[in-house]
Parts: sequence; structure tokens; C-alpha cells
Amino acid sequence: MRILIRSLTHLAAIGILTSCAAHPDPIVDTKGVDPDALATDWEECKAYSQEVEIPIGIAKGTATGAAVGAVAGAIVGDVGTGAATGALTGGTGSGLDADQQKQQVFKRCLRGRGYRVLN
Repeated sequence: MRILIRSLTHLAAIGILTSCAAHPDPIVDTKGVDPDALATDWEECKAYSQEVEIPIGIAKGTATGAAVGAVAGAIVGDVGTGAATGALTGGTGSGLDADQQKQQVFKRCLRGRGYRVLN
């Protein structure tokens, strides 16, 4: 039971850390830009970025981290703590990577359509 509570706490932390990782929207230099065209392109590029599946990345990272952590925990004699720590580390890292990839897709799309993205 203690391990379950600890694991749930770690998974909640992953969710919090991942949501905090989100950076602000791309900043576009709007000088000479048609606002209606930008709005249309913005929504289309945003839709492309939504194809990056953050929850799947977190789940895979959590599972891999838990397995690696359990093996490391077995070596030092605490499989539960090792698995929980590995799950937290793996899930958080994967979530952050997926969030960064999502932002890159959004910015590349806008740049590909000729906008000057400043961040």
C-alpha cells in the first residue's frame, strides 16, 4: 500500500511538472503580416502540434523508468523505491521531451509558412 501511495504521488508530480514545462505560444513578428492569414495559419500549425502525443510519451517513459529503477533498486535492496524513482524520472523526462517536440512542430510550421518566429 505504501508503495502504491508513493507511486501515485510520483505520477501526480509528473503531471504537474509536465504541465509547468509548457512554454508560451510562439512569438511572431507581425510587421507586414495579414492578421487573418496569421490566424488561419496559427490554428492549422497548432493542430499539427497536437499530433505529438504527450501522454503516450509519459506512459512509455514511466514504464521504462520503473523497470530500470526496479532493477537498480533490486541491487541496493529496495525495489519499490527504485521503481517509483525510475517511473518519476522516466515519465518526467519523456513528458518534457514530448512538450519540447510539440513546441518545435508549431514553430517549424509557422516558419515554413514564411513567418518570423522570434522565440
